[in-house]
Amino acid sequence: MQREQLADLAALVVVAQERSFTRAAAKLGITQSSLSHTIRRLESRLGLRLLARTTRSVAPTDAGERLIRTLSPAFEGIDAELASLSALREKPSGSIRITTAEHAAETILMPALERLLPDYPDITVEVTVDYALTDVVAGRYDAGVRLGEQVAKDMVAVRIGPDMRMAAVAAPSYFAMRRAPRAPQDLAGHQCINLRLPTSGGLYAWEFEKGGREVKVRVDGQLAFNELPLSLRAARAGLGIAFVPDDMVQADVETGRLVRVLADWCAPFSGYHLYYPTRRQSTPAFTLLVEALRYHGSRAKGSGRMSPR
Repeated sequence: MQREQLADLAALVVVAQERSFTRAAAKLGITQSSLSHTIRRLESRLGLRLLARTTRSVAPTDAGERLIRTLSPAFEGIDAELASLSALREKPSGSIRITTAEHAAETILMPALERLLPDYPDITVEVTVDYALTDVVAGRYDAGVRLGEQVAKDMVAVRIGPDMRMAAVAAPSYFAMRRAPRAPQDLAGHQCINLRLPTSGGLYAWEFEKGGREVKVRVDGQLAFNELPLSLRAARAGLGIAFVPDDMVQADVETGRLVRVLADWCAPFSGYHLYYPTRRQSTPAFTLLVEALRYHGSRAKGSGRMSPR
């Protein structure tokens, strides 16, 4: 096979993965017109239409899908073998792509990277903040971060953080004219700051547990966000009660900027885990990152509840 043909096939796989000529061209480091010419040349050579193009999207045809199913594992194997060659270097090197939610990125990933990367200048890490439950294989990520119970059974899961708790909080000014809720059902009479889930598009039902009794509450209020920092900002402004991980509000509660309610109803649950496919070939760089992230603390006894992240 000629080198040009191999490059054309690799470009086809990237376009199919990105579902966009614009994103694929950016990823390949070429112009969109050059990429379009490459795909047309490949289709002309094969005498088949490989991609169906519209003004808004790009998708493989039946022939394209068949070809891509064959090509993708081959290119992934080549990428894995090239990455494994870094083991022969004196110092580990290579690129690692991770998908995670913002809270985990700030509290778990960044502290670990700040410790690791200065000693290993040949390792590069790309962190994509994505609140959806991303498929790491389809997205060509090396690993992802999720709460323990969210990790699929066919993935390797490494615990990277302690158990977590949620906290229901509001500003003192909010409670100046309102009675604080004493049970989850009391939230019905309050302005609650909702969280929109990216995976289902629905609003997150606040989850509580006490004495083995689990309660889910659909709350109402004037505000809804799709990320936690804005919910917290609204709570600090006195606009309602927010429901966020308790480490985000610990300092605010200690200083009196926020008031915590229903604390006895907020039980601990499994914290963050790094997950990756069982068939992933480990490289020295990836092994270093896993060990830098691995949680060595004692695990608290928590429920199986899930947080919105």
